[in-house]
Amino acid sequence: MRRRKILKRLLIWRLRHIKDKQFIMILSVVIGILAGLGAVIIKNLVHLIKDLLTSSFALDYQNYLYFAYPAIGILIAVLFVKFIVKQHVGHGIPSVLYAISKTKGIIKSHNIFSSIITSSFTVGFGGSVGLEGPTVATGAAIGSNLGQLFHLNYKQIMLLLALASAAAMAAIFKSPIAAVVFAIEVIMIDLTMASIVPLLIASATALLTSYFFLGQAVLYPFEIKESFIIKDLPYYIILGVFAGFVSVYFTKMYMFVEATFKRIKKWHSKLIIGGLALGVLIFLFPALYGEGYEAINSTLQGDISALYNNSIFYSLKDNVFIIILLFILIIFFKAIATSITFGAGGVGGIFAPTLFTGAFTGLFVAYIFNYFEIGQVSSANFALVGMTGLIAGVLHAPLTAIFLIAEITGGYELFVPLMITATISYATTKIFVTNSVYTHQLAKRGELITHHKDKGILSMMSVSSLVERNFHIINPKDNLGNVVKVISHSKRNIFPVVEEDGAFKGIVRLDDIRDIMFKPELYDIKKVEQFAYFPEVFVDADESMESVVKKFQDSGKYNLVVVKDGKYIGFVSRANVLSKYRRLIKNFSDD
Repeated sequence: MRRRKILKRLLIWRLRHIKDKQFIMILSVVIGILAGLGAVIIKNLVHLIKDLLTSSFALDYQNYLYFAYPAIGILIAVLFVKFIVKQHVGHGIPSVLYAISKTKGIIKSHNIFSSIITSSFTVGFGGSVGLEGPTVATGAAIGSNLGQLFHLNYKQIMLLLALASAAAMAAIFKSPIAAVVFAIEVIMIDLTMASIVPLLIASATALLTSYFFLGQAVLYPFEIKESFIIKDLPYYIILGVFAGFVSVYFTKMYMFVEATFKRIKKWHSKLIIGGLALGVLIFLFPALYGEGYEAINSTLQGDISALYNNSIFYSLKDNVFIIILLFILIIFFKAIATSITFGAGGVGGIFAPTLFTGAFTGLFVAYIFNYFEIGQVSSANFALVGMTGLIAGVLHAPLTAIFLIAEITGGYELFVPLMITATISYATTKIFVTNSVYTHQLAKRGELITHHKDKGILSMMSVSSLVERNFHIINPKDNLGNVVKVISHSKRNIFPVVEEDGAFKGIVRLDDIRDIMFKPELYDIKKVEQFAYFPEVFVDADESMESVVKKFQDSGKYNLVVVKDGKYIGFVSRANVLSKYRRLIKNFSDD
């Protein structure tokens, strides 16, 4: 009680003395520091766990503990969620996008710590996923709960989510500009003066926090030994196309495995199947272990040793065709390993697996060019640019890809091939895949916020919140006399015809019976089922608002009946939809 009084006084003081814009600036610093600390904690926890488990492994010898580690890590994460948190822990960035589109930016407070703990065990024990998703989820949870604490409005909470997401990306990748681009391109915040300054402040603050605890070294050290020359342009174009097709494969495989695991109802069945499959893959290809930080750095030096280190293939490292086969298998199985980790119950992000796949894709293409003397290209440069191609394709974020790879590696001298490969990969992927791995489920349900403000607003509206139920129901067995009695007490001119079990059978419009309703001799003769009709256009209770609006436009109707599983729910009116839309557009737009 005392705590509430103190908070109330603080809120009143804030409203009197600090304007909203100034307060957002203050919160951007706070969020930057907290998101930065979240990134530091999660990074250190994962490295600590991994070092404890694998530091004694020999490079030239396979280790059978790889079979067990992933399942143990995922088991710990699942048990933590099931018996301690007892609430759903979302998968990073998709959970943030869901909060923006469906819960008005409200994220439960447990996400401030639950993503850190579950992902640390998942990745530390070998789950083939990344840390950026959980870090973003943690930051977003901090932003959302600060917004709720200070009673901010919807628009302000949306901004805090974007600030926190950008801050988390800046901290974990040490890339403040790419983080701002990420917030605009992936989180879908509008780029306005009201948002750009807080975004820059949050990103810079998070970066400084990361520097303070983790040092200023870039995540993936890279030295450009061979600059871009124009004669290499065709090879980068080929890399862009190939990266696009790998992105299509990665996305479709992710969706397929996700759908497969959803059909398995029992959590322990998912864990056993996923844990065993993941253990086998990591035993055969140890490079798939965890986020793949060391493997990526190895490829960026043009080094292919990550293909066979710690594995049963070490003795075959001098066989060219085995090397080519290992390249293909690792690129092929990384998408499967990542998807299985999620399906089995692990928590993590998709960014690192995308970077991993991109680095090996680029190195593979360079290896083929060089070995078969198609052209002499820089293996390190191609590994770097390949990372851009996969981020652009898998995440549908070409700008984030370009700036992120340039920043985290210091590879700005390769900006032209980065742009070319990212653009071609993205364009190739879009031919076959409409939505990214982040957005495909939301888009499938019509819940995806986009930069198209009209569609974005419609995605925030739901049929259930607009249903009107003050219509007088009539039974199909009623006669005209009963209908006239109902009409005399109603202010509506539409009457749903519904059976006793709730089954919808049609509607009666006042205009359709006007010519007989004043003929008493027909009251007992005419039955409702004789003059009722089933409408050509109706709305399902779970239908997207974009679809509903299209039905209003195409039909010219002012009211549409809402049904669910054949049962009558109510009506939705054009006037109510327009009124709700106008209120949301006012709240959604920047001042």
